[in-house]
Amino acid sequence: MTSILHINASVNGENSNSRQIASKLIERIVAATPAANVVERDLNDKSIPALTGEIVGAFYTPAENRTGAQKDVIAVSDKLVAELQASDVVVIGAPMYNFSVPSTLKAWVDLIARVGVTFNYTENGPKGLLKGKKAYIVVATGGVPVNSPADFATPYLKQVLGFVGISDVDVIDASGFAVNAEEAMERAIANVAAAPLPKAA
Repeated sequence: MTSILHINASVNGENSNSRQIASKLIERIVAATPAANVVERDLNDKSIPALTGEIVGAFYTPAENRTGAQKDVIAVSDKLVAELQASDVVVIGAPMYNFSVPSTLKAWVDLIARVGVTFNYTENGPKGLLKGKKAYIVVATGGVPVNSPADFATPYLKQVLGFVGISDVDVIDASGFAVNAEEAMERAIANVAAAPLPKAA
């Protein structure tokens, strides 16, 4: 069974353009992938914390030496990491807020980028541990063109995914909603239809 993890970072709920486009992409993948399972992760869940010194301290404490309080403080991180580890395909709905990613998506990155768990430091530099996964980033913008000099979201997310070992990444351009929403949605749906499907396991 193929497991698809849908990361939704928009604050606009069901009205979100990035969420709607990501859902269309997932529908296409599911239609082509027998017995696919979709896990939804809404990053607006209030239980997802911003990074703190206590969390970082718990990350760098060997698991066997963590106190009960430290285990509690990284419980959400453990759950987010487990979702990512169990996934075969990751679809990130990434609206662009002020040229970059939403703070909720940055919080997710901070909680899944864990030394010894999703990456290791080696003599030759960092090595990602989440190999063999396919990722899609649906980048929805108001007016900033995707991959333009003002787009700090797309290169950041590609760098983060590569850092944890996910190098097979496709970007779905969903730009221009503030300029012409109807045309932007048509282009985005066309980009979804043109995106390469994950390879069969």
